[in-house]
Parts: sequence; structure tokens; C-alpha cells
Amino acid sequence: MFGKLFGRGEDRPGADPGADPYALPATRRQRNGVYALRALGDRRVLALVEAADAEDWEAVKEALAPFDLGHDQLVLGQFAEIDGLQDWIGRAAEEDKEHRATALLISGTRHIKWGWEARTSARASDVSRDQWRVFHERLHIAEEQLLEAAELRPDWATPWSQLLTSGRGMSLGSAVNEARLDAALRRDPLDLETHNSWVSQLQPRWGGEPGEALAFARAALARTPEGHRLGCVIAMAHIEEWVESEDENVLNSSQIRDELRNAAWHTILHARYERRPGWQHDFNMFAMALSLACDSTLAPRVFRELGGAYTSWPWTYMAGPEKAYARFRQRA
Repeated sequence: MFGKLFGRGEDRPGADPGADPYALPATRRQRNGVYALRALGDRRVLALVEAADAEDWEAVKEALAPFDLGHDQLVLGQFAEIDGLQDWIGRAAEEDKEHRATALLISGTRHIKWGWEARTSARASDVSRDQWRVFHERLHIAEEQLLEAAELRPDWATPWSQLLTSGRGMSLGSAVNEARLDAALRRDPLDLETHNSWVSQLQPRWGGEPGEALAFARAALARTPEGHRLGCVIAMAHIEEWVESEDENVLNSSQIRDELRNAAWHTILHARYERRPGWQHDFNMFAMALSLACDSTLAPRVFRELGGAYTSWPWTYMAGPEKAYARFRQRA
């Protein structure tokens, strides 16, 4: 199921990234033209990441000024990837009472990722007892911190969305996770990351029923405003279907291709789509889904718009994810 290897022009919508004063230039481009997106491709986010790397809490707070961490999942997610963040961010939460909620949110988000690093992506039967212990210890810390952050800032959606991930890892059950989903969506009804997290939750490997996730994604797409990134949920739902299936050609159908094309035109290729920091993540979702569906109409355009920008998610569902991206890009 995991680690599969599957071999396989119009004007661009929205603002030209080249005109964006905050856009980071592509760096370390490989011979095949692919490069890993850094800091959401944004100079302001890079300043934020570098401040966190330097363990400079004052600089982190200053760099956060342009962003709303209570709703911006992509910016928040950058903290999850910073090794060693967990060693000092707790002190910031204790010492800076004014910004305690922000520090707790950052720390809780990092502890979830840190917990999964201990567990690894191995099958449950291959995870050692000690790995499970560390995994649950770190998720327990994340739960406490995120719940307090949610209490301190009841308007924030991101703590509840992150709690969906920790709740899934701790097997807290459908009632708890459904309550957290409702809490997140009450605060941000169109949040893509919350919807994608629930699409994962509804997969059979997490106790869902076949078809549930797609039905949820289609209902979300039906209420998605034109040009809003929430429409990417349909791409992720089909990718998850591929992950669950033993048939690596499961998405190769005209009906699925049509659905993905229509969703792409409604979202990332719509004139109202706004290229915010990390827009490449949205395009990578569609690039993978369209490629798995053997699309030859829109996949080339999506890859062309990306200009070689690669994001690890959702390609990590494949063995050799960056190579898979490069292979699909070349074939498009």
C-alpha cells in the first residue's frame, strides 16, 4: 500500500510569482530541473525559519507579524520540521506569558511531528515497544499544549486541526476526533488542511469505510468558492484512494480524470486563485493526482506552472518521492 512506485498552454492564473517581492529564487536546482521548495518559497517565511533555527524567540515573534498562525496551517507547519525546536520552545511558553498561546501552538505542532519521527512510517507490527512509548509520550505533550493554546485563543482553528492528527495517532476514537473536526471547521469552514486531515481519518486503515473520504471531499468541493484552495481536497482524496488500493492503476479512468480537471479549473487554475506563500503545495497535490490518473491534458500545465518546485507532501506516499516527481514531470 505504501511506498509504491508508479511509472508514468494557457496564460497562468493569478499573480506572477516572479513579480512577488517576497518570492525566494529557486536554489540547488538539479539537472532534471527539480528543486525542493524551501520556506514556502517566501523570504518572510525563510526569516521565520531561520529565527527558529537560531533559537531566537524575539526574532520569531517579529517574523510572525505578517502571518496569522491561528489560521495559516502552511506557515505553522514550517515549525514542525525544525530539528531541536522542542528543546527550547517550552521555555518561551513559560517565560513569555503574553505570547504563551503562540509558543504552545508551535511546540505542540512540533511534538506531533517529533512523535511520528520516533514511530517512523513502518507498519504498526514493525514498531518496537520503545518506539510506541516515545511516540505516545510526545503526542501526550502535544495534546496538552494544543488544548491549552485552544483555551487561551478560542478563535484559533489551527490547534483543533493539529489535534486531529494527534488524536488519530493516539487512537482516541471517532467521538473525540469528530468533536475536534467540528471545532476546527466552526472557526475556519474552508480550511484545506483540516479537510485533508479528515480525508486521511476516513481511510479504511484508520477505521473508515470505503468511499467515505471521497464523499466528504466531494461535498467540500461543492461548497468551495471559485478560486479557493479548498478544492485541492478532491486531489488528496483520490491520492488516498490510490494509497489504499492494491491496484496502482485505480485512478486511470475518464471519470476520475474529468473530476480532477474540473476541480483544478475551479481552484488552482481559476483566475481568482491567490498564490499565497506555499501555493506550490496545492499544485503538487494536483500534479500527483493528475499523473496517477494518467491525465495528459492538465498535468503538463500544472507541472509547467510549478517550474520544477517539489514539495515532499504528498509525494512521500511513493518510494523515492522526489524521483517520482521528476519522472512524472518529465513524462508530462
